[in-house]
Amino acid sequence: MILFSQVAKAVPNLFTMGNLLCGVLSITCMMSGFLETASILVLFSAVFDLLDGRIARGLKVNSELGVQMDSLADIISFGVAPALLFHAIAPPSILTSLAFILFPIMGALRLAKFNVKPTIGYFSGLPIPAAGLPLAVMGFFSYSNVWITIILAVLMVTPIRVKKL
Repeated sequence: MILFSQVAKAVPNLFTMGNLLCGVLSITCMMSGFLETASILVLFSAVFDLLDGRIARGLKVNSELGVQMDSLADIISFGVAPALLFHAIAPPSILTSLAFILFPIMGALRLAKFNVKPTIGYFSGLPIPAAGLPLAVMGFFSYSNVWITIILAVLMVTPIRVKKL
């Protein structure tokens, strides 16, 4: 019984590590010029991110460690990786640099606010996966838009309510 309990506690964290691994691999692929692969890896991160929390709740093994690990994985997979992908595709400009910097910073702020004051049934601000995924999809098609990137960054820290899935 103790062994089952230990394994059950580890399973959601393995999915969180899958999220993080896909985010890091996305960055690596992007730096090597494999932009489509980098984009697809962000999409795989989303699958792992969707499953880790559901598995933790299903097994009743939610933990503060899991929450913190999830946020750290999310900032890499849905903040840094999509921002780097955007930066690799976008034409150089001051506005591109601003969007590139703003996106992961607003994502980190949004995650920190959620970790300090969690909400029940809704998110306050656009969740970082919902902001990072459009950038990944645009990156897959070698398309970038500085205004969409800035708007997504700002939406992450606005007080709008987004229903939890």
